[in-house]
Amino acid sequence: MSILEMKNVTYSYSGSRERILSSINQGFECGNFYAIIGKSGAGKSTLLSLLAGLDRPDRGEILFKNENIEKEGYSRHRRNHISLVFQNYNLIDYLSPLENVRLVNSKASEEILLELGLDKSQIKRNVMKLSGGQQQRVAIARALVSEAPVILADEPTGNLDESTAGEIIGILKKLAKERNKCVIVVTHSKEVAGAADTILELSNKKIKQVKYI
Repeated sequence: MSILEMKNVTYSYSGSRERILSSINQGFECGNFYAIIGKSGAGKSTLLSLLAGLDRPDRGEILFKNENIEKEGYSRHRRNHISLVFQNYNLIDYLSPLENVRLVNSKASEEILLELGLDKSQIKRNVMKLSGGQQQRVAIARALVSEAPVILADEPTGNLDESTAGEIIGILKKLAKERNKCVIVVTHSKEVAGAADTILELSNKKIKQVKYI
């Protein structure tokens, strides 16, 4: 059963008549790792923004547990249901990893950072003194402590070397399987798409499931 669903969603950029997405129908389930692929400008990040409630569709509905997210309110949807992981990490640069995580959940334990591969000295270090892979782990930890059932990640491995990217992919897949999260990743990476349970391609304003890229 879908926890998050797009029903007949159509979207155009503000002030433009050209549609970016047209009559999109797609459901997303917990326990699954989804990769959304497509050419630059196809609307991948726009689709993620709609699922997050950062944008609203021109037509159609975004449903969370079969209820239109507009009914509950977009800000509440983002706060209660969605965790976002960005390519540029979006961390507070003058804080430590643990302090960044506790901005989301003041009761968060350092254990979540240790679980994701940081050591005790790194947890208390200024976050800007960490490597890109370590910073992305902090961003994922921050998403985790929110307890939201849906994780949306926009090119989360784009700034990382191949080895570190592989580790981040493994963490995201583990979150879907072991923590029953719905993980949706926008990516250009064949490695990320290859690790996904479901690959969705955006093309010509439509979405379709593909077996491989």
